[in-house]
Amino acid sequence: MLEKTQPTRRMDHIQAVRPLPARRRSCLTGCCSWLLLPLVLILLYFFAPLRTNILLLGTDDSPERGSVGRTDTIILATVVPLKPYVGMLSIPRDLWVTVPGVGEQRINTAYFFAESNEAGSGSQAALQTIRENFGVPVRYYAVIHMFGLASVVDALGGVDIQLDSPTGGFPAGAHHLNGEQALFFVRERNSSDDFNRMVRAQILLSSMFKKAGNPSNWSSLPQFVSSLAQVVDTNVPVWQWPRLLFALLRAFLFGIDSQTITRDMVVPFQTSQGAQVLAPNWDAINPLLSRMFGG
Repeated sequence: MLEKTQPTRRMDHIQAVRPLPARRRSCLTGCCSWLLLPLVLILLYFFAPLRTNILLLGTDDSPERGSVGRTDTIILATVVPLKPYVGMLSIPRDLWVTVPGVGEQRINTAYFFAESNEAGSGSQAALQTIRENFGVPVRYYAVIHMFGLASVVDALGGVDIQLDSPTGGFPAGAHHLNGEQALFFVRERNSSDDFNRMVRAQILLSSMFKKAGNPSNWSSLPQFVSSLAQVVDTNVPVWQWPRLLFALLRAFLFGIDSQTITRDMVVPFQTSQGAQVLAPNWDAINPLLSRMFGG
């Protein structure tokens, strides 16, 4: 009797665990693929290892000086979302370089000469000057009209800075700056030179990014973005904005690599017209460019 019933039980078990028909398996696999595809595309958009380089220019235009100014603040920024990595390299305004179509000049005149000849062409001239002298592929720019910077800082409710030594007219220690104070901090010239101003500009930008990236301040982001849009001209496409904003928010956690072309990377000299300028020492500058923009 047992020998007759055992095969039947084994057959029942085999029938109970019979695999799904091929058509049903194919349907489930297809549905899962369609569900995963949007997630994969979102992850690729925000985390793809695509480097984005942006030239940040701060102009010294004002109601007194007029709308065409020199770019006293020049920062070459780079964003790699996957690492994540945000780097900022400040470039001295008196750096003596070849300005395409002009010749040997201070780097901060590239924007001025082009903009004076044809409104709206200054940013592209500055980009071309950076590409040809620094060898960094950069096609995006953001021009910040420094006179309007005060409204942007005020939209954030001010910024907090920490100074290790007296800087920009402020004593060492912690300071909360409103818009007017922040503008004075980055533009003060009586007690400092170009190298000090570059450091101050990075201190202010890093403080702004940190303030905007703190979740407790996100309620002020709409007003901050609105104020920023009124004082910034940029060719960064709209589809890039969420990706770059996300990278900046992550920089709140991972920090920003703030670098400058320092005194030991340049050689001061006087031109034949009597101008005091800085000749770049490319042997000292190129390793920094390679580290920040090459990988």
